[in-house]
Amino acid sequence: MNLEDTGSEKVEYGTEKEILNEQQPHWEKVFSNTCSRFGDKPSYPARKAASVFEKEGKKKILELGGGQGRDTCFFASRGFSVHSLDYTESGPKAIKEKAEEAGLGEYVTALRHDVRNPLPFEDGTFDACYSHMLYCMALTTEELEFLCKEIKRVLKPGGINIYTARHTGDAHYGTGKHRGEDMYEIAGGFIVHFFSREKVEHLAKGYGSFELEEFEEGELPRKLYLVTMRK
Repeated sequence: MNLEDTGSEKVEYGTEKEILNEQQPHWEKVFSNTCSRFGDKPSYPARKAASVFEKEGKKKILELGGGQGRDTCFFASRGFSVHSLDYTESGPKAIKEKAEEAGLGEYVTALRHDVRNPLPFEDGTFDACYSHMLYCMALTTEELEFLCKEIKRVLKPGGINIYTARHTGDAHYGTGKHRGEDMYEIAGGFIVHFFSREKVEHLAKGYGSFELEEFEEGELPRKLYLVTMRK
């Protein structure tokens, strides 16, 4: 799906929408230069989510921002049916190839989609939704509010939404170029939306309950929230 042509439309704090839109071709280039930017081993959040999903009998999973599939293939290897979305063209292609190579093709559907647009599924389609660092990309609060509502729509009653986001305690927060709200363009040209606890609570409105855990990842290390919201 093509990104919406918004020209010079402004978002909160005067950030130009086109600057945020430029993240899509940036990620496209990043994924085109390497087949496994984040490695092939599953992330901690994916392992944690799989345990929750297995315990509660959640089998049909929606993954947002699947990237190159390290978590997608992990979920599939555990017997989950995974529909993975990413707004790059190369991401879903890589996921399909890796799933087929691992003999997991029957468990994986990978599609290109921009989550700023309505999710391409009927109401109550999935048992759970999972995303690792999708929420903290170049998405405004208004767009995140819309996304949370869309996820809730496509979840079945009792469905779970597990996501992660870098938070304001992260060493990169406040560095680089300010791109509006709590978004900063850090080294490498990546725009990151850093979350406060208040933002987590705000986005949880409309859900039945939420749980929050803090964890670290990578060499910096990145500091993140792992959030579990229940419909």
